Amino acid sequence: MSNRLGIYTRSDSLASHILPVSGTMIGVCATLIGLVKLAEARHGTSHVDEYAAIAAVTFLASALTSYLSIRWSSRAKLSVWIEQIADMIFLCGLVGITLVATLFAYEVI
Repeated sequence: MSNRLGIYTRSDSLASHILPVSGTMIGVCATLIGLVKLAEARHGTSHVDEYAAIAAVTFLASALTSYLSIRWSSRAKLSVWIEQIADMIFLCGLVGITLVATLFAYEVI
């Protein structure tokens, strides 16, 4: 019973918010890659799709670590540590996709 209580108290953790948003951001990156591939046919090649793919992999790493944090919630210290890693990876992904979008908007890449 105490194991289930620990799981329920950890359900409001940051990892439970990172996981679905990371999945959504992977979809955003995949959509961006598809749109860039369509635009490359008319405007020539760019590296935006490659950078968006790197951001998608970053969000995948964030989703995996947040999942592990939720999965191992019975081990409190390990779960919190993995959750912090998921948070940092997620923030790196957000910064990365923002840089990609900004540089793409100014036609730098």
